[in-house]
Amino acid sequence: MCAILYRLFGYGSVWSVDMAELLLILMGIAIVICLLAAAWDSNRFVTVTYEIPSDRVAKPCRFVLLADLHNKSFGREQKRLLDKIDEISPDAVLVAGDMLTAIKGHPFDKALSLMRQLAGRYPVYYGMGNHEQRLKLYPENYGTMYDDYVRALSEMGIEPLVNESVYLPEYNVAICGSQIDRRFYRRLRKCPMDADYLTRLLGEPRRDACQILIAHTPQYFEEYAAWGADVVVSGHVHGGIIRLPVLGGVLSPNMTFFPKYDGGRFVSGRTTMILSRGLSSHTPPVRVFNPGELAVIALTPQRARGQKGQA
Repeated sequence: MCAILYRLFGYGSVWSVDMAELLLILMGIAIVICLLAAAWDSNRFVTVTYEIPSDRVAKPCRFVLLADLHNKSFGREQKRLLDKIDEISPDAVLVAGDMLTAIKGHPFDKALSLMRQLAGRYPVYYGMGNHEQRLKLYPENYGTMYDDYVRALSEMGIEPLVNESVYLPEYNVAICGSQIDRRFYRRLRKCPMDADYLTRLLGEPRRDACQILIAHTPQYFEEYAAWGADVVVSGHVHGGIIRLPVLGGVLSPNMTFFPKYDGGRFVSGRTTMILSRGLSSHTPPVRVFNPGELAVIALTPQRARGQKGQA
């Protein structure tokens, strides 16, 4: 770095540097900046709050959304992450999958440490990601890792929602956790999903409640909306790993550049998707200009159209 600065501003000045040399120097500076950003962003997270009004919500409720931890730790026993969640004091925690990484023999102690502490403080509704699903589908590669993980969750009072639903009457909110077939995570291209696939997999959505769907991959947002979800919570894309101004996320896990859904809020009809940029990453295990995200979803009651002015 010192050599680069010397060449630019030292003896001879920038004007004595030919164009090829200047480009190399600028590339060197860009690489150094990216490395510094990666070191910073790969070890921190920001908190983003999304407010969603709904005419089906009975009373205000607030959820913390966690996705793509990939067994990373934010401080000893997840202290930094837990302190922030406790500061938010949510009514419940939604997990959109990939708390661990599917690597043979790879520990998932950091994921379980977080889940154990959260389960002692809040209701936790856990939807599976493709990494948890991979452990289950290929026991010949991963042995008993899936059973061990699910058993540990169960012992702490967390029962993953695998194409199952729960209803929260206090808020009139239904939460469904989906686990779609492995083929829908195919790389390079989107596998078509039949119009009735989600109904066959999940059953009918609640029409008389605010229906939340935990769906790990955001790629099928239109299909989730057509199924009848009011709110979709997703992860999987890690914010695009690298984020650029205007262009957004650069690369998705299915190896497509500049994915349509990279992070944030998306709307289709009456359906809102909150796509977490995730807390960590795994391949590559870095984030550039893209810190981890702890998402907060605030659902607020809204009168249905036609009820304005009524007592």
